[in-house]
Amino acid sequence: MKVRLTIVITCFLVAFMSLTGCKKEQKQGRVTVKDYQFVTRQDGPHSYAIDAKGTVKNVGSVDVKNIIITGYCNSCGKMMINGQWFISDVEKMPEQKAVISYLTPGAEEPFKFKGVAFMMQQSGMKPEKMPDSMEVKIVSFETVQQ
Repeated sequence: MKVRLTIVITCFLVAFMSLTGCKKEQKQGRVTVKDYQFVTRQDGPHSYAIDAKGTVKNVGSVDVKNIIITGYCNSCGKMMINGQWFISDVEKMPEQKAVISYLTPGAEEPFKFKGVAFMMQQSGMKPEKMPDSMEVKIVSFETVQQ
């Protein structure tokens, strides 16, 4: 009697594990920055800013939406010093981000935003070089469930 009960319980456990272990795989979105470049712009008589532009691509297998892209200057200081690139440590302003509303799999979309880094130059001369370490990152996106 105990052997039969053990066999029945084992069969039920195997059947239960088989049914619960076969969940449908959830597809996830993947978005990458395909290419980007930084450009220097004169913002005022003695101030300069670095802006970014490029292309983002959906390399996943599902649609994605609300893609937020921004830039970072890792080698910039946080204090405004004449002739040196700096960043502000407050939250990014809307013009410092790009938002792409929707991308289908394989689709690409251009982006641009302002204010990756700033410089005050009392001489008014254009800065000779860019900061050493700058990058563009995808901050967030949402996967469209189908």
